Amino acid sequence: QVQLVESGGGLVQAGGSLRLSCAAWGRTFSSYAMGWFRQAPGNEREFVAGIIWNGGYTYYADSVKGRFTISRDNGKNKVYLQMNSLKPEDTAVYYCADRRGGLDGRLIGTTSVYDYWGQGTQVTVSS
Repeated sequence: QVQLVESGGGLVQAGGSLRLSCAAWGRTFSSYAMGWFRQAPGNEREFVAGIIWNGGYTYYADSVKGRFTISRDNGKNKVYLQMNSLKPEDTAVYYCADRRGGLDGRLIGTTSVYDYWGQGTQVTVSS
């Protein structure tokens, strides 16, 4: 079993920054990839960013490229999402997710390939 705990959400003005953290507990050694997703009220959960533990390959949704950065700390089993130049449309609950085993990088944005999910952290960007 793996438990994921997100933190770092909050209220920020447009143009501001936040750094989200995702801490992984439990059987973390077989994790292959981590992803950040978000879900706004009335919307489906959407991919934000993903990272492969070995090699650190990163992937981003077009809507956040150049503004968000995903990173990892293997020793601490943590993944971060640095969010800059935030916009009101970034407002959502942000979730981290864990993928066990290998994965074609083209599928990293697919919610169904992930095995574990955190409870989410709210990010609100005011205009």
